Amino acid sequence: MSKTKKNRVYLVPIFIAAAMASGIYIGSKMRFADTPDMFFATNSGKDKLNRLIDYIDYEYVDDVNTDSIVEVTVNNILSKLDPHSVYIPSTQTEQIAESMKGEFVGVGISINMINDSLTVVRTLEDTPAEEAGILAGDRILIADKDTLFGKGYNRSYVIDKLRGEEGSPVKLELYRKSSGKKLAVTLHRAPVPIKSVDAFFMIDNSIGYIKVNRFAESTYKEFKTALSLLKQNGAKAITLDLRDNPGGYMEMAEQMADEFLTKGKLIVFTRNKKGEEDKYYATAKGEFEKGEVYVLINERTASASEIVAGALQDNDKGTIIGRRSFGKGLVQKEMPLPDGSAVRLTVSRYYTPTGRSIQRSYENGIKDYYDDFNDRYSNGEMQFADSIKVSDSLKFKTPKGKIVYGGGGIIPDVFVPLDFSYRSENLSNLLHSTTLSDFVFDLLDNKRTYYASLKENDFVSNYFVDDSMVNNLQNFIKEQGYNFSLLGYETEVKQYIKAHMAQQLFGENAYYRIVKQDDAMLQKVKELYYTPKQEN
Repeated sequence: MSKTKKNRVYLVPIFIAAAMASGIYIGSKMRFADTPDMFFATNSGKDKLNRLIDYIDYEYVDDVNTDSIVEVTVNNILSKLDPHSVYIPSTQTEQIAESMKGEFVGVGISINMINDSLTVVRTLEDTPAEEAGILAGDRILIADKDTLFGKGYNRSYVIDKLRGEEGSPVKLELYRKSSGKKLAVTLHRAPVPIKSVDAFFMIDNSIGYIKVNRFAESTYKEFKTALSLLKQNGAKAITLDLRDNPGGYMEMAEQMADEFLTKGKLIVFTRNKKGEEDKYYATAKGEFEKGEVYVLINERTASASEIVAGALQDNDKGTIIGRRSFGKGLVQKEMPLPDGSAVRLTVSRYYTPTGRSIQRSYENGIKDYYDDFNDRYSNGEMQFADSIKVSDSLKFKTPKGKIVYGGGGIIPDVFVPLDFSYRSENLSNLLHSTTLSDFVFDLLDNKRTYYASLKENDFVSNYFVDDSMVNNLQNFIKEQGYNFSLLGYETEVKQYIKAHMAQQLFGENAYYRIVKQDDAMLQKVKELYYTPKQEN
């Protein structure tokens, strides 16, 4: 059965506000046959608002930025509807569109400001920078006659210098520390991918691993490539890591679930206020319909990620491992406004194949909605499965008789608690900070020739971080103003030093191969996979 429709509904993440959950949206750009003026037809309420803005604009005693008044008004209106209907200012639409397209136009380098010098941390594969021979450690002195060192430029200014129209040239003057030479190269800007599949690799000889960070336009293609390569490498089971994935395009979630489900299985359906339903079914194209699947979720798994987890759980395919997901079951469409801004408006709800909605209640307002999410950390739910609140009125059964619940996220089949025991907040901040990245950069920069000679597999398997590196990091962070001791955390600090080294040398895949070596959920996957299965 074809699932192609004229107006598709998509899941799209936006990141506004500090809380992760406030940036999870589902949407697509809506194309109206009518003009905006015709769409917003005149009635007394709308006319009153327009006239009030005109009065303020023309008659008020002081000059007022009426655009800001309109934005406040729009945001206030949307806040009365639901937590995920939002206004997107024109200043953010391009950045959001770029992220969800899965690429930008640039030269293909990861950069950082090191001692007032714009420095190449890593060159990305198959990009103009790699083709031109730019190397990690190169300092970019000048871009098109604009000096980029010693002036304290912010990151956005520098990025604007390196990005531009596809095919347009940019001339760079570089200093290569390893040879002490200056170089001049001319690059022609080209599309550079923004990866949504962070990593994929074999955990062991039988289990493959794929981590997906969002559902963008390129996600299914990236995922399909990863899945095919893992199968070629002998994967008999796939671990799909959707932890901290806030969602994305709904179509990508459907296509991903389709790879695991047999033809005709219901993946998801949506229902609008008129009661109209759109249903989406699996096709015959699935590449991993017979293999075992483990889906990793946590409290920040949301939206399109929950569609995938719900589709597999409700069809008795695979095992969901982790903690209860966020609980977002609303569908938005993105509607452009004349000034380049947009509104993402909730237009329907989606339901998993058994008919359950996993949307958390927002009837007590947005503040209560997010407070309820944060309460999970204090009510014991993060450590004990029996602290998860369920309602018998929202109980559903899968075809094989497994009990599942609606009303607030996907509850995993196998619970893995959040480990609060071993890491201080200061250490957590350090391990994922630019401070650690800067330390590692200096470490690599002092021996570029040696590190450039290493191979990824050999580095991951055999490279050893010794105590002197930890001592040097302790001195480095003290110089940066961190006033805490690494004593007692040496094992984890060594792991993350090595992971950051791998990231700068080889990329994200190598980073995750190292940091996931003792991951509790991956250990649970191996335990389940190698435990003899009981016949029903």
